[in-house]
Amino acid sequence: MEIAKPAEGDKEYFRSLVETLPGIDIKPTFGNLAAFVNGNMFCGLFGSDVGVRLDEPSRADLLAIPGAGPFGPPGRPMKEYVSLPPQWRDTRDERVDAWVHRAMEHTAAMPPKEPKQKTKQKPPK
Repeated sequence: MEIAKPAEGDKEYFRSLVETLPGIDIKPTFGNLAAFVNGNMFCGLFGSDVGVRLDEPSRADLLAIPGAGPFGPPGRPMKEYVSLPPQWRDTRDERVDAWVHRAMEHTAAMPPKEPKQKTKQKPPK
């Protein structure tokens, strides 16, 4: 499976959407970027697509808007995420910020994700 890679402009745009939100972390994820709250991803970049994590009713609302669609690799979209319409990016439509905030609030209400424990590997004999 080929992973879509974002251009520098895509990364800058993504950061502009999330970097001022309180309590979030931005991390590289599979060659792209993702934003996390309490250790849970709420917004991601896949190539030039920005996806947001939403509850089922909100996903249906967003998918009803022309241009919105699945988020993630073709044939294996991330089921709780929806890509924002790309035409919103051209004008930095205020709906982008509203959906990103909605995703952050939805995800912030989830239990915090515990960091994975790294296990020490035994040295070879």
